[in-house]
Amino acid sequence: PTTPATPVQRTSSGATRTPAQTQSGGGTTTAPAKRSSAPGTPAQPAQRPTQTGAPVQRNNMTGVPAQRPTQSGAPVQRSAPMGAPTYRPGGPAGAPGQRQPYGTPQQRSNVLGNAPAQQSHPYPATQNRPGMRPGSPPAPGVRPGTPTRPGAPVRPGAPRPGGQGGASRPGGRPGGAPAQRPQERRAAAVKEKVTGPVAIPPQIVVKDLAELLHTTPNEIIRGLIKHSIFANINQIVEYEKAALVAQELGFEPALSTIAATPAVQSDRGLSANEAMMATRNDDNMVVIPPVVTIMGHVDHGKTSLLDMIRKTKVAAGEAGGITQHIGAYQVEINGKKITFLDTPGHEAFTAMRARGAQVTHIAIIVVAADDGVMPQTREAIDHARAAKVPIIIALNKIDKANANPDHVKQQLAEIGVVIEEYGGDVVCVPVSARRGTGIDELLEMILLVAEVQDIKANPNRLATGVIIEAKLEKNIGPTATVLIQQGTLKMGDNVVVGPMSGKVRAMFNDRGKRIQKAPPSTPVSLLGLPEVPNAGDRLEVVANDRTAKMQATKVAEQRRSDSMPLGQVSLDTLYMQMQEGKVKELDVVLKCDVQGSAEAIKNALTKVGEENIKVRLIHEGIGNINETDVHLASASGAVIIGFNVKADGAAQRQAQKEGVDIRYYNVIYKLIDDIQAALTGMLEPTYREVIEGHAEVMQTFKAGKNTVIAGCRITDGKIMRSSQARIQRKGATDKVYDGKIASLRRGKDDVREVASGYECGIILEDFTDFEVGDIIEAYSQERVKPGA
Repeated sequence: PTTPATPVQRTSSGATRTPAQTQSGGGTTTAPAKRSSAPGTPAQPAQRPTQTGAPVQRNNMTGVPAQRPTQSGAPVQRSAPMGAPTYRPGGPAGAPGQRQPYGTPQQRSNVLGNAPAQQSHPYPATQNRPGMRPGSPPAPGVRPGTPTRPGAPVRPGAPRPGGQGGASRPGGRPGGAPAQRPQERRAAAVKEKVTGPVAIPPQIVVKDLAELLHTTPNEIIRGLIKHSIFANINQIVEYEKAALVAQELGFEPALSTIAATPAVQSDRGLSANEAMMATRNDDNMVVIPPVVTIMGHVDHGKTSLLDMIRKTKVAAGEAGGITQHIGAYQVEINGKKITFLDTPGHEAFTAMRARGAQVTHIAIIVVAADDGVMPQTREAIDHARAAKVPIIIALNKIDKANANPDHVKQQLAEIGVVIEEYGGDVVCVPVSARRGTGIDELLEMILLVAEVQDIKANPNRLATGVIIEAKLEKNIGPTATVLIQQGTLKMGDNVVVGPMSGKVRAMFNDRGKRIQKAPPSTPVSLLGLPEVPNAGDRLEVVANDRTAKMQATKVAEQRRSDSMPLGQVSLDTLYMQMQEGKVKELDVVLKCDVQGSAEAIKNALTKVGEENIKVRLIHEGIGNINETDVHLASASGAVIIGFNVKADGAAQRQAQKEGVDIRYYNVIYKLIDDIQAALTGMLEPTYREVIEGHAEVMQTFKAGKNTVIAGCRITDGKIMRSSQARIQRKGATDKVYDGKIASLRRGKDDVREVASGYECGIILEDFTDFEVGDIIEAYSQERVKPGA
């Protein structure tokens, strides 16, 4: 690329001479410099670029070329340093463009004499390489030499020359050894011990307590063991136990005003009263709009009443004139706001009504004056009582000709709802949702009851709330209706909802208008969650995204580890929860076959109880146990008692999912004895029935005098030899058979089980009266673990 510079010629004696120049073709060319090697060694050319790009010839002792990649990519031959002259910069000046000898004659003799040489380098990391001599004068722009390889100049701006460190490091040579750097000894950081006051909630997970006390979970567990308390990392401990450990670690524990840690509270949002009481000592609390739930029987006029209040046509937009989801609306009356929740009334939506009762401050029970108290009316009242919220009776449809308000008031008194007119404390307001009669009086009573309740919240803290409903909308994604209970929810807030975390991307009020913030008692439609959350989940704002993800992970772990939601009570765990102070009364949902049995059991339960716990009947009904009963028990932490009735399949699945304890009895004294035993901690273990499969009888075969084989086809599940069996016969009112399987065969072989779709022969113990079309149901008894 450029005209090559003239190299220096040196003989074996070390003398230098000017290279000869020859004329060729009218131009001047530079003949390459030649140098001899040690005596008796044939000279071999060694090409190497100089600073100006001209090649240099160098001999080695053995005559074998040593290949090495250069900066330009061409191979370079170099000779061993023993006895071979080298050219290094820093020596006597030569002709312009010529390569300079290395250092002083003394330095060159040291190198030729196999003495180690040391030189400075613009890259300090290479100055501690083996063989370097400390204290050598710096030589900027020079690549360091070693006892086995001479140095070379480095052009300004050129890449770092090859050396130790390997090809993966800047300037590294392929195959090179890792660079050796001096390791500085750093003094180990001494972690300061944190002590002082600490606020501990009434219940806290061991792992959260460790973070709160700035220590490890193992340290917390060891501290608990000292006090004979055995817990694992995900177990919940009470304040008294946590305070003992905190004191030993040098803290000054104090009971926090927050109800519990997020992992403890996550499965179910706080009720409105719990949320208000959690911050009752907060100096920043202000009066907030009351949250009013409108409940009642289907078609008694709940949505029409709310529609009249809002002056809009919400009812006309609902499918079939029946509310299909919870509607949350906020209205303003005389400068004061009221938040209304319109909950569906018919039986299919009982779970949604239970959630509505959990987040409300006041419950309005709508009763049609021409229809009276209906089953869903009773359930709505029971939900309100379980949530411990005041009730206002809205006596609707008083404008109808067949309306009978006095009869309805009498029905209400019979179920324990005594209105003020009859000397009770329940407000009753006659209204007409169609004509607007009594609406102003109803609103005045709502504001009056709210004023007596002294409903307050702190709008300046981080927001908390409850998911009222959630769905997946097309082209939008997951949306959730949230009722804010404490604090103010703002755009961009990081939130935790159950086991998921997200960020508030958009908020809309009940009229579809985009808003930037939502104060307490405000219902909003929220966008920004990764998935559709569960209705009833608690929403909580946290400081940052990292905290949100950590807290969501804790909630997910807690849900996996806890088979029963917090707050659920079973007879198996009742005594233990009594000792821990978690339970003060046993709530019972009673379902019987006839009204007479219900009255007898109710009277007997009033006489059962201990000094520190009482039995409270929150609902009674006639008929089999259904999903409505399970949802009510789940919302109030109650036990379901079935007397001469059973739970349908949907109710059993829901009870298992929500951790609701269902007990069956057919003798009253056995029922009373079990509850009394549960209160004293003497209850025997219980068993759960597990359906394993069904088989249809296709034909029968007589195999002996007292033996009949039923030829069957397995329709679902499987039939096992060890299973118990019962006969289900079409049209039969009495029990046909309930016993054990004596034999199970496939062909002539006895088998242990037969799967669905196969045929088999079944012999039942002490039973021969099979009929074609009978269904043999195989089941087993599984012992129920406490708390499962």
